[in-house]
Amino acid sequence: MNTQPCRLYLITPPRIDDLPAFAHQLEEALSAGDVAALQIRLKDISDDNICAAYATLAPIAHAHDVAVLINDRVDLAQKLGADGVHLGQDDMPLRDARKQLGENAMIGITAHNSRHDAMIAGEGGADYVAFGAFFETATKTPKTQATTDILSWWSELFEIPCVAIGGITADNCKPLVLAGADFLAVCGGIWKAPDGPAKAIKALNSAIASVSSAP
Repeated sequence: MNTQPCRLYLITPPRIDDLPAFAHQLEEALSAGDVAALQIRLKDISDDNICAAYATLAPIAHAHDVAVLINDRVDLAQKLGADGVHLGQDDMPLRDARKQLGENAMIGITAHNSRHDAMIAGEGGADYVAFGAFFETATKTPKTQATTDILSWWSELFEIPCVAIGGITADNCKPLVLAGADFLAVCGGIWKAPDGPAKAIKALNSAIASVSSAP
């Protein structure tokens, strides 16, 4: 069982139309509270634009001791020297990604709501497994719906961290923390928050802390 406190794992919006403006938002967000990782998850854009986004955003994240991962693309993670990669079930196999990126790279695997897929990832050397979606989300159409039972099961039996994802906000995150999530992956709950990303980061960290400090 992992006894470390739950932390935030940010995911970029699938599109960033104004990179300088988003970089400013990211700086404000990371300055507002604890964040463990940033996943650059950009869809339907060129490799050059993904590389440009990394070149702009990674230095901001690293200045705040935040790891930077690339979604899906092992080749770009290697080319850019990213801290790691997040892979779905249809992406490059974990063993091949590990061989290409090396032992020091952080490799996370989507397990959806499958205990079997999570155990295969754990046995294969994944650094974390991600379960979800737990709530409705406008960021993407989730393939599966997960419940907190899978977080409790995983955290009781395995040392490898688990990530909860899907529609998470400060208002609904507490059951996930109580169930044993090591990280809360958040996208729309930060970048689309009515009061802005910085206040959303503060609210989420406060919600996490209220659970962690409860008797």
